[in-house]
Amino acid sequence: MTIGRTLCVAVNGIEGTVVEVEAMTGDGKPAFTIIGLPDTACRQAPDRIRAAATNCKLKMPREKITVNLSPANLTKQGSGYDLAIAMATLATRDDVDAALIRGVVHLGELGLDGTLRPVNAVLPAVLAARAAGVKTVVVPVANAREAGLVEGIEVVPAASLDTLVARYKAMRRRWRLPEPPELPTMSRANTRSVPDMADVIGQPEARFALEVAAAGMHNLSMVGPPGAGKTMLAERLAGILPPLDDETALQATAVHSVLGVLKDGELVRRPPFVAPHHGASMTAIIGGGAGRVRPGAISRAHGGVLFLDEAPEFHREVLDALRQPLESGTVQVARSVGVFTYPARFQLVLAANPCPCGQGLTRNCTCSAPVLRTYRSRLSGPLLDRVDVQLRVHAVKRVTNAPPQETSEAIGERVLRARAAQRERWRAVGRTTNGSVPGPVLRSSAWRLPAEVTRPLDAQLDRGLLTLRGYDRCLRVAWTLSDLAGAPRPQAAHLLQALGLRSGQEAA
Repeated sequence: MTIGRTLCVAVNGIEGTVVEVEAMTGDGKPAFTIIGLPDTACRQAPDRIRAAATNCKLKMPREKITVNLSPANLTKQGSGYDLAIAMATLATRDDVDAALIRGVVHLGELGLDGTLRPVNAVLPAVLAARAAGVKTVVVPVANAREAGLVEGIEVVPAASLDTLVARYKAMRRRWRLPEPPELPTMSRANTRSVPDMADVIGQPEARFALEVAAAGMHNLSMVGPPGAGKTMLAERLAGILPPLDDETALQATAVHSVLGVLKDGELVRRPPFVAPHHGASMTAIIGGGAGRVRPGAISRAHGGVLFLDEAPEFHREVLDALRQPLESGTVQVARSVGVFTYPARFQLVLAANPCPCGQGLTRNCTCSAPVLRTYRSRLSGPLLDRVDVQLRVHAVKRVTNAPPQETSEAIGERVLRARAAQRERWRAVGRTTNGSVPGPVLRSSAWRLPAEVTRPLDAQLDRGLLTLRGYDRCLRVAWTLSDLAGAPRPQAAHLLQALGLRSGQEAA
């Protein structure tokens, strides 16, 4: 009786758990059994492994083979366990030195010809391996760049099962190691151009509101007739946002890795822009799934922009489900197999027509009062209360002889300066932007504004025209306005301007 052991990683949400893969051969009818809560894809590994070993001229044990994936109470999903199971099984025949693979994480799916195919969620898996003290990780060649984003761990790219076995044989006999396989050439997908604010004609109020939203990471809504430029403006918001910091970039990259949409294994530095269709389901937006749980659009937009065009056309329950992630910056998806936590700190941008016919801001509107009430009620009060800047966008009156517009680069420089001031100011409370600072902090003795400055907000709060949450959000916008103006603290004019931005009455 011989036992071979190696390691793999199970990814739950974007968190990984190191799994010990044990293979044992023994007496009995020849069989290949996997235990330890494998899913269907994982249970099919024996067929792939036997075919791969045959085509690589490797001999598999002919006895009964039992593979245990420990901890056994954790569900193992996907085909990424193929390589680890194969190596542990080969170690039972001494084709591979059991001592060499004992503390190594092996990730990858095996093709029938023995080639190693890429798998999703490699970045969170390698991060979990490093946290567990693992020193070496073997991954398919196509995943090597992604795995290399994690510092402090040796990444060994492998092209096929037989070349990896040859490497371990050379290590055991202290031969010269085979040359590592050549990594695929990086494409230029991540260097594509970003829409520029210079393309937007007119709309000075909307441009200013977009700059304020970007500077403080505030949520934004735009209501206006069709063709006014709402979508065009929203698509340019991500272009004036600063690059993601290290922590956010790593989280965003992990989400993209889990979804299998990571380009070239590069760290996601550019703020994502995600614009789901208005027919998207709760699972598509929030995350989940009947079988394998996956992050939704709000997690894919982590660190960037979630744009809901034609927002009233989204399902009401989907819109209301955004309320909790907007406050906490994370989303938890509970399923029978466990609770999955994903990051979801994004800027929400809503765009809507004033009414179903789109002419609600003019005399040409044909919608009846009941139709208008139904349409507007689809965006609930609690959701809109979490939107800091609520803007009315009017149709452009003139496009000829329009002066050159300011570029995204110029606006982005002001946003960067404002963000730097916020990062320094809120460092002690663990925040980086005005939009994320809790209300109690803003109202504390250290940061409370004088009564004569907050008088407009106090009056609105006393009259019931502003909720306490809305009060705090106006304070956040006022701090952003003062940062853009280079002022040390908000003045009364900034508070009035913030109140106007929230009510859609004044933008600049």
